[in-house]
Amino acid sequence: MDTRRRLVPDIVTLQAFECAARHGNFTRAAEELNLTQSAVSRQISDLEAQTGMLLFERIRRRVVLSDAGRKFLPDVQKLLHQSEQLMVRAVTAGTSSASLSIATLPTFGSRWLTPRLHKFMALYPETVLTVGSRSQPFDFDEESFDIAIHYGQPVWARGTCTFLCNEVIVPVASPSLLAKHTPKTHADLLSKPLLHVTTRPKLWTDWFEMNGIASEGAYRGSRFDQFSMLIEATISGLGFALLPKYLIEAELVSGQLAVVFDVPLATDKSYHIALPEGRQDNVLAQAFQTWLLEQVGKPL
Repeated sequence: MDTRRRLVPDIVTLQAFECAARHGNFTRAAEELNLTQSAVSRQISDLEAQTGMLLFERIRRRVVLSDAGRKFLPDVQKLLHQSEQLMVRAVTAGTSSASLSIATLPTFGSRWLTPRLHKFMALYPETVLTVGSRSQPFDFDEESFDIAIHYGQPVWARGTCTFLCNEVIVPVASPSLLAKHTPKTHADLLSKPLLHVTTRPKLWTDWFEMNGIASEGAYRGSRFDQFSMLIEATISGLGFALLPKYLIEAELVSGQLAVVFDVPLATDKSYHIALPEGRQDNVLAQAFQTWLLEQVGKPL
């Protein structure tokens, strides 16, 4: 057999390994896979022979991953997941006239993009969308997204970036909190309960300094590692927060949140649309990019 083909993993064998690792038991793995215990044991032995590694240690009636098995498992799980996604995309493509896979920042996707997608679907009703959340740039060659929305500088390895919009951040609070703690001046906010997003620890400091106010004390207050959690905390009246205006459009319209001072802070980073190099002829991705650019500044 060709050496290269001998090294190509057998998906069924990898499934047996992953299942046995998850259960710590060949019998339970066999039940899940609808196989016999001896079949699973044989597949594990074949995989150990192929890799030259002892993947499990037999301890009494249990099997425990060896050091080599623990290191091997994450890559196996990743490969199985990619294989599953490959088949899902293939089946989807076979049952629809067009498909588009979109990577977006989690909160941007849930609060700005998703509420608008029905408008795109009205223009392209036969399209099947796959929307995934990604917080950082990724390799388009490893993840088969057609288009991505990126926050930061217009830099993406093996991708081209198009400017989407700037970020405008405003101080907001719930009406109930404003009724109890009404700030009369910008400086008054320093004595109020301030809320922060962990990934942007200097927002309040920058806002105060922009308004010519010494920012000592601006770091105090509760912190949340996602804008989505920070928004909910602000709505509940936990404190004052600096939030991107595009993330709270619905809350500002409904009155759940109110702008405290109409003094926006513009950050030094922006939102961009990234397309993979070498796939610029994707007509649907180009159409989605054009549609995205048209949505900027439009209300929900």
